[in-house]
Amino acid sequence: MTAAMPEKPRVLVLYYSFSGQTIGLLHRLADGLKFRGAEVVMERLRPVEPLRFPVGTFSSTLRMMLATCFRPRVAIEELSADSRGPFDLVILAGPTWSYNPSGPVLAFLDRDGRRLLAGRPVLPLISCRGYWRWHWQGLRKKLRACEARIANLIVFTHPQPEPWRTIGVFLKIAGKAPERSPLLKRWYSRFGHCREQQEEAWHFGLAIGLALARGEDLSGLDFRTPAAMP
Repeated sequence: MTAAMPEKPRVLVLYYSFSGQTIGLLHRLADGLKFRGAEVVMERLRPVEPLRFPVGTFSSTLRMMLATCFRPRVAIEELSADSRGPFDLVILAGPTWSYNPSGPVLAFLDRDGRRLLAGRPVLPLISCRGYWRWHWQGLRKKLRACEARIANLIVFTHPQPEPWRTIGVFLKIAGKAPERSPLLKRWYSRFGHCREQQEEAWHFGLAIGLALARGEDLSGLDFRTPAAMP
């Protein structure tokens, strides 16, 4: 008698990406998962009123950054039927907005968090310029309120040093190109995450896929990236 083939681990990736940085990491993470045989369902959190990137002016960027300090929710469309199936892992990914989870992620947790995440292992992935710890504290509290099982944590921070990282992000959101400025490009050569971090995401996907296939706990995996290490 031929032994039955084990079922593929199923992974739901719930994400919001404002500038495209988060989704860039997730594509590589998903590639690593698929390489290990996992089935990956990507579900984007879509604002009812699309948010524009870049914002376009200094004043509107400053207003947006101040407003997001107060954790405003951004209403999202209903999720697709694909997000309702059984999953071995949910990856919840998004950027940091002024030290907090993004508005679409907060709206998802308020509306759908308990229904989709209760009792399930959830692996948060935070994409940010650098200040992720307050984000993580708030997100962890929300996930616990949803009765999710927090599997581990992945954090990717922009590799540029401060204060050029914050200055560069502000200018980029405002619609400028600091990486092309003769004055700034020496310290701010590119916006967002680097190619090495993309490859880190690939290797994290491999490790997660292998652990899921073996039925192992993800808490034992080391997802610390050099920039995120304390």
